[in-house]
Amino acid sequence: MSQDIRPFVPAAVDLLALGEPTHREPAFALIRNELFAQLVDRGFRSIALETDRVAALAVDDFVREGVGSLDAALRDGFSHGFGDLAGNRELVAWLREHNENRPPEERLTFHGFDASMETMSAPSPRRYLEHARDYLGSDLDIAALTGADDRWERTEAVLDPAASVGATVEADRLRSIADDMLTTLWSRAPGLIGATSRAEWTRARTHLVAGLGLLRYHRQAARHLDQDARWSLLAGTRDALMAQHLLDIRDVEAGRGPTLVFAHNLHLRRSPSTMRMGDMTLDWYGAGAVVESLVGERYAFVAGSLGHSGVLGLGAPDPDTYEGHLAERVATWDLVPATAVAAARTRTDTRPEQGYFPLDRDTLAGADAVLHVTTGTAVP
Repeated sequence: MSQDIRPFVPAAVDLLALGEPTHREPAFALIRNELFAQLVDRGFRSIALETDRVAALAVDDFVREGVGSLDAALRDGFSHGFGDLAGNRELVAWLREHNENRPPEERLTFHGFDASMETMSAPSPRRYLEHARDYLGSDLDIAALTGADDRWERTEAVLDPAASVGATVEADRLRSIADDMLTTLWSRAPGLIGATSRAEWTRARTHLVAGLGLLRYHRQAARHLDQDARWSLLAGTRDALMAQHLLDIRDVEAGRGPTLVFAHNLHLRRSPSTMRMGDMTLDWYGAGAVVESLVGERYAFVAGSLGHSGVLGLGAPDPDTYEGHLAERVATWDLVPATAVAAARTRTDTRPEQGYFPLDRDTLAGADAVLHVTTGTAVP
């Protein structure tokens, strides 16, 4: 056991994934910040969070170049309400302070690798496609095809295939346009980069990939399938985009040092992900499973585990559960090799609104280590 993550980092790793078992327990983000500072000393130069890839560009502009303010970066640079979290405020402030007097090549970078979507909603692709259009100098009327943004953003557009925008003639046209723009972006790369910069070219590509991802998600939302299959497909589509973003991030960060990735265990575990939603069972491959299948030993996964939490209303685990065994060994929080976690049963004292997914055999089988927090909120 250790509170030093560096011994748990394989020599070949490019992406070190640190999972949390719920988004609602603040301790994990605070511990993440402490662990990232250790990893920076080991040569890590970037961090990627489960937040919108395009929005996060505003955070990166702030932490690397001092563009805007801390409050603006937190307000504009996070999706899913994650800019309100104390751990994220602490992280962004620390990144800016660390970078302030360093040369550009030594500065730490911040990335998002999600899209601005919830399980039951996803935004319009308009602004992403318009950014790429403007960069390419095109006069395409994207807004005429998307229509009002709320056509895409309303919950019904994802809940009900018949109400989805994703299978309309306009959406098909937008997917074709976006694909053509991506081809143009690549074919004209030397001239575009010469006239602007590689950073601006990459920013345009980031917007286009995000826009295409949203168009694909809305297209899947329009499919008439049985509910389990339909929602599993949507979960898999989102994680496929996450995986693509992570590989793009590594392309940007190649040669600078590894990247710490922080997200829910369900997105990062190597084994297939599963969850109950109402009376449905969803099964899909998370981003971690996809990325690991492509990069092998360059991916490592540390699973998050929680004993009890006052914030969640989660009581102490039974002694014969995975969390119960870990609580006997861990006073506050520690990192434990996954192979050192004894066989046990999966705890059953959780409620859906806690967002907590207990440790189970499949998660542990695909993990290199476990970050166990015995008592939440008050640590570190």
